[in-house]
Amino acid sequence: MLQSRFLLRQPLHRCHCLHTLSRRLYPTGVHPHLDPGVVTNEPLGVQSYPGQAPEEKNAAILRTYKPRTPGVRHLKRPINDHLHKGRAYLPLTFARRGQHIGGRNSHTGKITVRHRGAGAKRRIRIVDFQRIEPGKHRVERIEHDPGRSAHLALLSQTVGQTRNFSYIVAPQGMREGEEVESYRKGIPDHLIRELGGTADAGMIAAKTAFRGNCLPLHMIAPGTIVYNVGLKKGKGAQLCRSAGTFATVVSKNDGDPRKALYVNVKLKSGEVRRIHKDCCATIGTASNINFSRRQLGKAGRKRWLGIRPTVRGVAMNASDHPHGGGRGKSKGNVHPVSIWGQLTKSGYKTRTKSKVNKYVVNPRPRSEGKKARAKRKKQS
Repeated sequence: MLQSRFLLRQPLHRCHCLHTLSRRLYPTGVHPHLDPGVVTNEPLGVQSYPGQAPEEKNAAILRTYKPRTPGVRHLKRPINDHLHKGRAYLPLTFARRGQHIGGRNSHTGKITVRHRGAGAKRRIRIVDFQRIEPGKHRVERIEHDPGRSAHLALLSQTVGQTRNFSYIVAPQGMREGEEVESYRKGIPDHLIRELGGTADAGMIAAKTAFRGNCLPLHMIAPGTIVYNVGLKKGKGAQLCRSAGTFATVVSKNDGDPRKALYVNVKLKSGEVRRIHKDCCATIGTASNINFSRRQLGKAGRKRWLGIRPTVRGVAMNASDHPHGGGRGKSKGNVHPVSIWGQLTKSGYKTRTKSKVNKYVVNPRPRSEGKKARAKRKKQS
């Protein structure tokens, strides 16, 4: 016999979840600092803004969320509460339009980069990688850039009655109110007067090697951590622009007259490269160093970034991929190849041995094959 529904009801206890929702809707937990090898600018021993408190060494780096929905259960984000909450400075942006968003080139319209398309609307920020303008620039705010992993700093400079604005890639630890300067056009006269007319390299470095300052490589002391490194004289920065990347000035080759025009710089990959001494570099490490530790949490966030799914070759038809077709999970008894038929397994090398980069002093360490590993063990 069915019982009436009101007889089955139990007295309700007071619920605290609604009180929690009204009080706090954002992250409820953080992860401790797990990587002791994160590079900071502390070895420099200088700060471009003395009133700014240094960052805590054991501060939490990732923000987690209470799993109220499946999409936030595995979501982890770097803690960047200092970022500007409003829109970008519109005069330094333009709309991101064109068929390149879908991975197609501008000539034939064919897909040249796979797994691209759609995504959220963006505006591209015009970033100053040259840093030619001398004088002091004030940091107005630190902003998020959807087109890159590092953060941007909006700089302002007052010239007469006008204020000029520009974007640069912000170093780690930079905050609003700091002042940065560019020395690409040389040492200013007021600094020479402060030094008593001397041109000692150590005294110049002590006055110029502050976080966020842009200098030629010949003015940077060996052992200094830099980012936004140029490759050609007179051009802008091309290396170490991504989040958390940096390079180290190794030596200046002062004793060798043939190599005196170049400075040896060690990149984060371990490669030591010769770069012209007049190329630019910025003191510090590129900001947002915990970007690589983030977790998107769901597939939809990947689509918001404009990244489409990747399909395995064995799941395709024979007309779409060399591994396609057949019954079951069979790739036709062929060696693993790409969609264009290029071998992709066992470290197949595609670079021509005769084209050696003469500017690489020490190449980056690479993985060894079985024969090379056995030969090295036999020699040792």
